Amino acid sequence: MICALFGTSYGIAVDIACCCSLRLCSQDAVFAVKEIDVGIAADLGTLTRLPKIVGSSGWAQYVCLTGSPFKAEEALGQGFVTEVLPSREEALDRAVRVAGLIAGKSPVASTAVKAIMNHARDHTIAQSLHYTGVWNAAALQTEDVSKAIMTFKSKQVPRFSKL
Repeated sequence: MICALFGTSYGIAVDIACCCSLRLCSQDAVFAVKEIDVGIAADLGTLTRLPKIVGSSGWAQYVCLTGSPFKAEEALGQGFVTEVLPSREEALDRAVRVAGLIAGKSPVASTAVKAIMNHARDHTIAQSLHYTGVWNAAALQTEDVSKAIMTFKSKQVPRFSKL
């Protein structure tokens, strides 16, 4: 999933963004994990996903414990967003273009990449290499691999079946 964020993204907006694979935003975007300010803990995954997304438990704890807002450039610097665009319209357009690019790929491969990367977050390299091997063995049983190779050789665009 891809999300485009702009304006104020507090609380549940950050929860939802943490569930996405790619997060794009406009340069005017401001984020905050505000649940702390209403006496509860963020309860839809921010507390578990955000530290893994940004790779910094300290920064994640700071924004979650203080409820302090952070702007687009800080979000980019911390790895929360993958790209900052000049405007809302450009962020939405970029999100749609990236979605189109991904949609043109093999759904078998796209599903595998997402599953393997999620697995790798919480497992050793050896475990993840084994997991990758299992996924690729399954992919070889589909028509996607041969279709991708044949269309690449003939310089055509492959058309994959839906899952």
